[in-house]
Amino acid sequence: MRSQKKINVIKKIIIYLLLLIFVFYACFPVIWMISTSFKSPGEVFQSPPRFKPRFFTTSAYMAIFTNPVKRAYFWNSIIVSLVVTTFTLFVSILTAYAFSRFEFKGKRLMSVFVINTQAVPPIALMIPFFSIIVKIKFYDTLWALISTYLVFTLPYGILMMTGYFNTISKSLDEAVEVDGGSSWTILWRILVPISLPGIVATAIYTFIQSWNEYLYALTLTRSSNMRTIPIGIQLLMGEHAYTWNEMMAMSVLGALPVLILFLFGQKYFIAGMTSGSVKS
Repeated sequence: MRSQKKINVIKKIIIYLLLLIFVFYACFPVIWMISTSFKSPGEVFQSPPRFKPRFFTTSAYMAIFTNPVKRAYFWNSIIVSLVVTTFTLFVSILTAYAFSRFEFKGKRLMSVFVINTQAVPPIALMIPFFSIIVKIKFYDTLWALISTYLVFTLPYGILMMTGYFNTISKSLDEAVEVDGGSSWTILWRILVPISLPGIVATAIYTFIQSWNEYLYALTLTRSSNMRTIPIGIQLLMGEHAYTWNEMMAMSVLGALPVLILFLFGQKYFIAGMTSGSVKS
């Protein structure tokens, strides 16, 4: 009996040690990124490298905050991500409400079309998008990024919100209609408050997609004051030298909004991702 308990204890210890090793392995690059951001340029290239900075310095962060071009990277990412997220949520809620609650001609065809848009790789649309953006004179503007990102975020938002609305019983709609409520009342007073987890999950996904997008941001913008954070990080790689401490500092600052958003909305995000998969 005692030997069996010892075996169980040893198994648990081994499992926890393995988990700690995996956690350290996953977190080490992030920890090293943060550590490097507080090093001086000379200490970054020190051999052998030091894990902990000998002297903590915020020079890399100050170089970013005091540079108007580098500050513009953050403002551009914030503007694009917020506009895309807001518009995606608004259109997705309205479209999902129509798909979930009404029967109309062409509904099935439209649903299939929305689903099939997710099967097209974004890289395959690069040349057509570039031609359209140049022709409508959106090239090298934030509108080029906003209009392009919406093409990729709207289908997912519609599918996710439709799945979530389908989990809500239609008896609630009927009860509101009996009391004289309109379709708008049902949507904004009943469905939207109940669907908060799904809305938050869609918002987080959309924001992250817009915030981290690199390919189209590189192709559809040219001037420095129109670049976003992913491009700004890449531009810190010079022809003859890399400013590693500034690159790591900008990476840390670029990761913070997404991290904060996910931490505060984690409960709703998980609930929204799972609830729409089952129809009640």
